[in-house]
Amino acid sequence: MRIQVVDHPLVAHKLTALRDQETDSPTFRRLTDELVTLLAYEATRDVRVGPVEIHTPVSLTTGVKMATPRPLVVPILRAGLGMLEGMMRLLPTAEVGFLGMERNEETLEVATYAERLPDDLSGRQCYVLDPMLATGGTLAAAIKFLTDRGADDITALCLLVAPEGCARLERELSDLEVPVAVVTAAMDEKLNEKGYIVPGLGDAGDRLYGLAG
Repeated sequence: MRIQVVDHPLVAHKLTALRDQETDSPTFRRLTDELVTLLAYEATRDVRVGPVEIHTPVSLTTGVKMATPRPLVVPILRAGLGMLEGMMRLLPTAEVGFLGMERNEETLEVATYAERLPDDLSGRQCYVLDPMLATGGTLAAAIKFLTDRGADDITALCLLVAPEGCARLERELSDLEVPVAVVTAAMDEKLNEKGYIVPGLGDAGDRLYGLAG
């Protein structure tokens, strides 16, 4: 598994504003949108393309276009929805699927409560959107869900990651023969006793959409 922390002053600038507890929800949503587009630029560096011949106003030339099957963007509900528009700005021809997952607080097992995805993902590159890689359980389950359907290349975009979550992903996905990458704006210090990333930015879903839901 590859973890890439995007080192760019604009990424750091927008992330600092996201962390600030004084940043209101409308501003938080806008900054998330902008930050995801910057992360997506790096995350899609290996997106599959094929050659195409075109006519410029001057001559015939060969360029590239998105290969088929088209990549699939998969936000994890609900907070991942706040990252979707920023991703689609860079990949407007990609398809979009949705995955809802939650952890049972008693068993700690991750269960899927909603999904809207093709049954067969053979040959598909998938981009998973999940703002916070904290304990890693949800993202690991999502990646396994997609690879079980045939996805052969997975890149997760996360605003922040914690070392504990990355270590868990490494352990739980060690047997996968599918390339997995995580692209993020920062690797934070640790998780606290409640499982929140420190210094983090709080609960991304609540800061995007409020406390309801």
